[in-house]
Amino acid sequence: MSKPDSQFMKFWNVTIIFFIGLISLLVFYFSMQLSVWYLVFWIAIFAAIQFCGAYFIGLNFHLPSVKSINTNQRQIVLTFDDGPHTHTLKVLEVLKRYQVKALFFIIGKNIKGKEWIMQQIVSEGHKIGNHSFSHHNWIDVWPTKKVTEDFNKCNLLLQKYQSTNLFRPPYGVTNPNIARAVKRLDLQSIGWTIRSYDTQIKDIEKIKDRVLSRLKPGAIILLHDRLAFMPDLLEALIPAIRERGYEMVLPEKF
Repeated sequence: MSKPDSQFMKFWNVTIIFFIGLISLLVFYFSMQLSVWYLVFWIAIFAAIQFCGAYFIGLNFHLPSVKSINTNQRQIVLTFDDGPHTHTLKVLEVLKRYQVKALFFIIGKNIKGKEWIMQQIVSEGHKIGNHSFSHHNWIDVWPTKKVTEDFNKCNLLLQKYQSTNLFRPPYGVTNPNIARAVKRLDLQSIGWTIRSYDTQIKDIEKIKDRVLSRLKPGAIILLHDRLAFMPDLLEALIPAIRERGYEMVLPEKF
């Protein structure tokens, strides 16, 4: 339905500029006794850009990610991370009652013992995507080969339920190794327009207000179906979204 936004900054371009600048500063430092604080400042700027590029997926710093769907109509997409979970069942109940389809990003290791939940997700017309097999705390420092194997392991499990190339990086963090793995596996990275912060904000009304205040045509909303209060949040959020004239859709292509 839309193509990934053009990259705001590219990792290698920034890295090359950094090293050219660093070499220039070192030349001035040794030849003209330039203050060491210029070097410190340059390195700090580079580190800050790297952090923001890795943490804010919408910047497309390491890889292009779809962060909204291409529409001028009042349509938005609900996405859920980290399932399948026992709480996913109640989420599915709410979605079915309101006749809403959503996109679930699945952690591969969570499928074992919950295969029937996966079948229910697909049979009720929802889409699934790859959210890595392990969702490991240190996956962002793994080498490319290990990251690729992890993502592919999840891929192989998902194909048993639905053909998909949709992917969302664990924690939304990107880096060159993750970018190479995504390219090798021909995955399409899906980001978001609205981060609900439902894993940090526990107040349903505050989460609802945060999402509603950021609504705009084509928005992709990030939620987590593993949270116990998610069904209650959806009970409040879905009617409120519709009251503002928005439709929750599931596009054929992103």
